[in-house]
Amino acid sequence: MAILVGVTLLWAFSFSLIGVYLSGQVDATFAVLTRITLALLVFAPMMRLRGLGWRLALALMAVGAVELGLMYVFFYQSFLWLSVPEVLLFTILTPIYVTLLDDALERRFDARCLLAALGAVAGAAVIRYQPISADYWRGFLIVQGANLCFAAGQVAYRRLARVLPTDMPRRALFGWFFAGAWPLAFLLFLTLGQTDRLASTPVQWAVLLWLGLMASGLGFYAWNQGATQVDAGTLAVMNNALIPAGLAVNLIFWNHDADVLRLIIGALVIVAALWLSRRRTPART
Repeated sequence: MAILVGVTLLWAFSFSLIGVYLSGQVDATFAVLTRITLALLVFAPMMRLRGLGWRLALALMAVGAVELGLMYVFFYQSFLWLSVPEVLLFTILTPIYVTLLDDALERRFDARCLLAALGAVAGAAVIRYQPISADYWRGFLIVQGANLCFAAGQVAYRRLARVLPTDMPRRALFGWFFAGAWPLAFLLFLTLGQTDRLASTPVQWAVLLWLGLMASGLGFYAWNQGATQVDAGTLAVMNNALIPAGLAVNLIFWNHDADVLRLIIGALVIVAALWLSRRRTPART
């Protein structure tokens, strides 16, 4: 649980850095490729195949390709059809997908777990809701593709972690996760990238370094490790904890306008959902 909280705070700062220093200035596909490349370079020297085998290595690559690579393919396509507030609004359904996918794979239905996820969605909706345009359905479906990829990757990694070698440190295995995501990020840049909008200032490169090494490298590694240590309900709720955390960081450090009352109410709803998920039986993990 502490790991997920720490990553949430890390990503909360990263969210504001992207909005202030990269959004509208640096091509999004270039930023994604740079982040994944840097993360892969961090873990590549530690990557090990001996004792893991190609079967598990390919499984880790598949998880990375879905959770990070394919998720970004959908996510950045959605901006062609939706405004930024609409994209943000539609991402709040991720906790429900986490809960339903985990229950489906475990061949069970946990009503409390689903209720916790719905609570997280409700809290996020209080914070993020914006009026939507009339013709948004195509964009809505594309965002749901991104949400499903991110949720499926988290759930799949939780299950895969059960069969990974216990005598190998996870950091020696996680490079395969980024190795699976890199080809899709490269393809996304080749097909949609704008070469005239690459990073050009020291500040932009510094932000990309932070995002690649910390938010993507350390962040996704720690998040997936934390996902294996909590139940599906807690994981689902934490997927939306970034919303109040990110808005709070943005309000405190960059003084951007935010509806403080909605932020507080939404955060309290998410905390209540988290409390509900943590009251589940410890054996149901």
